[in-house]
Amino acid sequence: MVAIDLGSNTLRAVRLMCGSGHFAGDFEKIVRTADGLQKSGHISQEAIGRIVTAIAEMREALKIDEEERIVACTTEAMRRAVNGEAAIEEIYRRSGIRFQVISGEQEALLTLKAVRHRLQKMALPDKSLIMIDIGGASTEIVYRTPMATKLRSFPVGIVTIAQRYGSLEAIASALPALLREARSFVASLYAERGRVESFVATAGTPTTVAAMKHGLTYTSYDPRKINGTVLEKVELRRYLAQLLEMPKVERERTVGVGREDLIAAGILIFEALFDIVGHERCVVIDDGLREGIALACCESLECRDAGRVGKINILGE
Repeated sequence: MVAIDLGSNTLRAVRLMCGSGHFAGDFEKIVRTADGLQKSGHISQEAIGRIVTAIAEMREALKIDEEERIVACTTEAMRRAVNGEAAIEEIYRRSGIRFQVISGEQEALLTLKAVRHRLQKMALPDKSLIMIDIGGASTEIVYRTPMATKLRSFPVGIVTIAQRYGSLEAIASALPALLREARSFVASLYAERGRVESFVATAGTPTTVAAMKHGLTYTSYDPRKINGTVLEKVELRRYLAQLLEMPKVERERTVGVGREDLIAAGILIFEALFDIVGHERCVVIDDGLREGIALACCESLECRDAGRVGKINILGE
């Protein structure tokens, strides 16, 4: 089966062979779903066109036949957009793929499923952790112990924040207020349930910083090298400075065309989240929502009907 995650900046897809549990091919394309959303409140026609084109490229790259199950989910940009339902219908009409909007809570749980799956495969701790997922239009925080899983989705993302505030100075000034609820959420969990052993980060900003640490570029990016990478909080400013000092061509080669301002904004969010969770280091995992969708689908008999993705048991426990 093929799972698709249409995020606020990127369309990501992966094929999972349910019988063997083997991931057998993936696809990723920047589509900038949330471009202009902060100002207009709408998913633009240009963004819809980019999404439709990316789906066609995905079908070709993964060689998807008409009989293969496809489960497609989309997140905060479509949740927030005034024309979200209309945009989904137009994408379906033009591509044959119907996306289901999932909640921030579903998004966080599916991402946690994928992250824990990868941590277990790498024999890394997965029982007591706090996980962050910095997206294009939202950030999810998940607190997980053997006794409880608590989560929240916050409307702070790299695309919407970059487009709303423009400069890094303005973003840095705004973040304490923007993340006040996130700080309160984590502090109350620690007070009520105690601290956790490890801090795990996923999504484009942490994985891009990890790639810079390994000397990888956007085209040479290798998830196998990213998974399990340890990032120290003190490293973030160094990589941000390196990014800002690069000539434009080198920045684009490093982080991808059209991503340099977004990743810079994301690093500031990432640094603020380090402070909020109270850890000095984190483990970076490449696996995210698309892998979580695929794993949940393969675990569920109801996934035999791809149109019933909302019925999938996303807890899997």
